[in-house]
Amino acid sequence: MGKHIIEEASRCLRCKKPLCSKGCPVSTPANKMVEALLEGDMKKAGAMLFANNPLTAVCSLICPHENFCEGHCILGKKGAPVQVSSIEQYVSRYYLEQFDPERPVNQNNGKRVAIVGSGPAGITVAFILAAQGFDVTVFESKERIGGVLQYGIPDFRLPKDILEKLKEKLQSLGVKIRPNMLIGPVVSIDDLFRDDYKAVFIGTGVWNPRPLRLKGETLGNVHYAIHYLKNPKVYSLGRKVAVIGAGNVAMDVARTALREGAQEVTILYRRGEDDISATKYEYEYAKIDGVRFKFYSSPVEITERGVICVETQVVQGADGRAGVEPVPGSESLFEADSVFIAVSQAPRNNLTGLEVGKTGLVITDEDGRTTRSGVFASGDVVTGAKTVAEAVSLSKRSAQAIIDYIDGL
Repeated sequence: MGKHIIEEASRCLRCKKPLCSKGCPVSTPANKMVEALLEGDMKKAGAMLFANNPLTAVCSLICPHENFCEGHCILGKKGAPVQVSSIEQYVSRYYLEQFDPERPVNQNNGKRVAIVGSGPAGITVAFILAAQGFDVTVFESKERIGGVLQYGIPDFRLPKDILEKLKEKLQSLGVKIRPNMLIGPVVSIDDLFRDDYKAVFIGTGVWNPRPLRLKGETLGNVHYAIHYLKNPKVYSLGRKVAVIGAGNVAMDVARTALREGAQEVTILYRRGEDDISATKYEYEYAKIDGVRFKFYSSPVEITERGVICVETQVVQGADGRAGVEPVPGSESLFEADSVFIAVSQAPRNNLTGLEVGKTGLVITDEDGRTTRSGVFASGDVVTGAKTVAEAVSLSKRSAQAIIDYIDGL
């Protein structure tokens, strides 16, 4: 691994205006990181990565690098791009093991900030504020931190020991973590302000699956993808599995089901191969794992024997945009022991007093200020499901907005 990393780092041109950084939502300083690494200063390389992105060890594993850093590498225009993700993972994991943060003394006078949700957004804001001396408490509805990183991404894509390390570092900075604490039903935002929290950050993600509203959706052999990924081992799926949807979550469910004993897993999608929303790499890995695909197939009903689907065809709308419509008389049963619905997710609606849009997403300005003074939000609960790097980028701005707000009190 070390030799491979050095060879890749040596290929980097260390551009003065690096396109890889420009293509990254969080502007990872890949050129400077590589320079420090090749000079033999791993700690410096890791420190600059972590300072820029507290979740660098995560992003280096699960980001769609072909769309971000590596997709913009100038060497990729005529050949293979530098594998920035591999270098970043090597450096960031080393730094995460060595990093020993110390809580600042008397900075910001320990003013309290509540962080609701410990997913990518919450972790990012917690690190930034704790490093500035704020008294940070994280409220997590589940037993472990990480949010979608912990409960929505399989271990084979993201080893969970990374999250345990991040938890250790947060606690070293004085961050308090309250697990199994869902804010809303028992403790409200008003209660947090009553207890002298100067600001509240909402980073609760999107945990409610979007139903298809099809006949048969409540049957015992039907499951929602986002629920399954929380704990796959408690499910009995049978031999043959169908997955409705073609995003990254659908790919994760399909690959996980095969690892948990399903003999045949097929993704049903109403459009074609070129239209799937999953990243290219996740699609390719799913195929390598043995996941099957049935394109131009749209579900109309779910039964205990499987999914009744209708074939679809591409049509041009009046506005010139391509759409799909069912082919008359083409209905057939796709047999399956279990059926997963993996079409999208929405936020929970347990928080009151915040203005939300039609889809339930929290309304904020570009820096994460909600319609309630002192309450900020970022990540998927604001944007809908996006990449971790995008959540980190927006959350860094929210953290600064929180600091500015408290300074002005």
